[in-house]
Amino acid sequence: MRGQELLTFVVYDIADDKIRLKIASVCKDYGLDHIQYSVFSGPLDSTRRNEMFARLDHTLGNKEGKILMLQVCEKDVAARREIVRIVNLE
Repeated sequence: MRGQELLTFVVYDIADDKIRLKIASVCKDYGLDHIQYSVFSGPLDSTRRNEMFARLDHTLGNKEGKILMLQVCEKDVAARREIVRIVNLE
């Protein structure tokens, strides 16, 4: 039986294009949505988060970079604030 799913964010700063694309691919494999250039988010339970974190660590290997994984409870998700502006360049 799976545990409670929490909204999970993966944020990364990786200079190597090849590794960065592989990290993005791992995020997509776990069903996360690409919400910013180097940010993915989606619901994951603790087992899947741990599996994914291990896979991200393995993918980064000994290359330079930083990967941050954050889990957010429902209360904090409900309190989020967002600004989105789309500029039409016609």
